[in-house]
Amino acid sequence: MGIFDQILGAVANPNQQGSLGQLGSIVNTVNQLSNSTGTDPSTIQSVLGVVGNYVRASLRDKQATNGNEEAQAVVNQFAGTSPNPEAVNSLFSPDIQQQVAQTAAQRTGLDAGVIQQILPLAVPIVLNFLQSGASAENLQAGGNPVLSSFLDADGDGDVDIADAMQMASRYVGQ
Repeated sequence: MGIFDQILGAVANPNQQGSLGQLGSIVNTVNQLSNSTGTDPSTIQSVLGVVGNYVRASLRDKQATNGNEEAQAVVNQFAGTSPNPEAVNSLFSPDIQQQVAQTAAQRTGLDAGVIQQILPLAVPIVLNFLQSGASAENLQAGGNPVLSSFLDADGDGDVDIADAMQMASRYVGQ
């Protein structure tokens, strides 16, 4: 099952945090980011896909070192639709931040400097998608199927964040 299917399952499950409002907020933020950078939404979605690859690697490291709770705690702390440089710094060293920007620039044609400037918003957006599967009752409770699916992906280098963003846009009608 793809990550968007997991997200839709969270939206439909009242025991999880996912909601149409959350998806709409994410899509609106991506559209605003697209407008502010003068790029089309599909380019920003591609950037989010690259960022998602690096977020997954970082969260896997945290999971391997400190368990599932650590990965969920990072998601809970930094998920959002507002810029948060601390989110970027908590997941990526300065060298990795440059690597993310370079990789995204190569894939999208967007300037690496622009990508580095939007990282403080891109990372919380990716984490916001992942938070949709968290328990609505207890943020720290285990069993976030969206995060689990994301971390257990096959490692083919193709994180479904860009695809999920595209589907979310269609789903909420934007």
